[in-house]
Amino acid sequence: MGRGGIVLLALVLLVGGILVGCGPAKGTAEWHADQGNKLANQGQYDEAIEEYTKAIELDPNLTLAYNNRAYAHNNKGQYDLAIADCNKTIELNPNLPDPYVNRAGAYIEKGEYDLAIADYSKAIELDPNLAMAYANRAWAYIKKGQYDLAIADANRAIRLDPNWASAYNNRAWAYNEKGQYDLAIADYTKAIELNPKLTAAYVNRADAYINTGHYDLAITDCNKAIGLDPRYAEAYNNRGVAYNGKGQYDLVIADCNKAIELDPNLAAAYNNRASAYDSKGQYDLAIADCNKAIELDPNLAEAYNNRAYAYHDKGQYDLAITDLSKAIELDPNNALTYADRGLAYKEQGKKAEAIADFEKFITLTDNPQLIEKARQQIEELKK
Repeated sequence: MGRGGIVLLALVLLVGGILVGCGPAKGTAEWHADQGNKLANQGQYDEAIEEYTKAIELDPNLTLAYNNRAYAHNNKGQYDLAIADCNKTIELNPNLPDPYVNRAGAYIEKGEYDLAIADYSKAIELDPNLAMAYANRAWAYIKKGQYDLAIADANRAIRLDPNWASAYNNRAWAYNEKGQYDLAIADYTKAIELNPKLTAAYVNRADAYINTGHYDLAITDCNKAIGLDPRYAEAYNNRGVAYNGKGQYDLVIADCNKAIELDPNLAAAYNNRASAYDSKGQYDLAIADCNKAIELDPNLAEAYNNRAYAYHDKGQYDLAITDLSKAIELDPNNALTYADRGLAYKEQGKKAEAIADFEKFITLTDNPQLIEKARQQIEELKK
């Protein structure tokens, strides 16, 4: 049986704010920049960019116009343009924290986490009380797998602003990744208390509930997220994961279909649908979905795992071992992958390799029942 992965969106990567001027005369550079601010605050980013550009044409040294145009570009996903505008802002005023925060936001979206961390650190150096910079640097640390550093930054953000829901959401994500699910659930709950419309917090809390086997609570949270945003693909995907835990595979497939309809590039939805197909004995469909998930995200270890399960169930042990080895390369601390590969080696009669994998599994898990099963496998192989 496959084990579906999950994709979560941390709703905390807030790009830096808009710098605001005051009382400009109509038609001046400052006036156009002010019009841009009003449009950006309404989510009309194309129109805002036009106004900021007019402001820059009238005054090429108007710092706030470059910074705020970067903010608009970030919100449109135009990260290279945002970085260019932040660079210009910093050139004009290197002591302003906002462009560092905005540029860091663009770097995170581009996967350049070290550059993002450097920029958030610079913003903090310029303004040690900038809660946003700590919370967003926490997210960059999370993306690098540095969860303790992320928690430390989220703690600082919460001390500076105890009512900032996104800081709790970020800290919860780090706790969840560390397996501290009760702490994660408590923080997600606090985030929702502070901002009941924070859809990502419901979806993320659902993940923590899934990890603790509370599938009905997870489904309730995903339903709430879908009610707030019916086009939130990850909510359908995560609800599918919860249904998978309950063995309701047709519901899994239906939810993953909806997630894929909303976001055809959501690798986890193909992976989770593959898990359901595998559980229903539809191995070729499972393999096809894993192929698509891997095409979209070549580093998605769970997709190699799920494809391996399908190959194993089809008796194609060489292919299963190849995929499990790739999954181990991507996630060397996943104990179950070693056990699965050990079983595949056992099917091939490769006793030494199987024993090595079961021994490795024992070093990585603290589940006494699973450890006993692994030891039984080793004893059987040594006969």
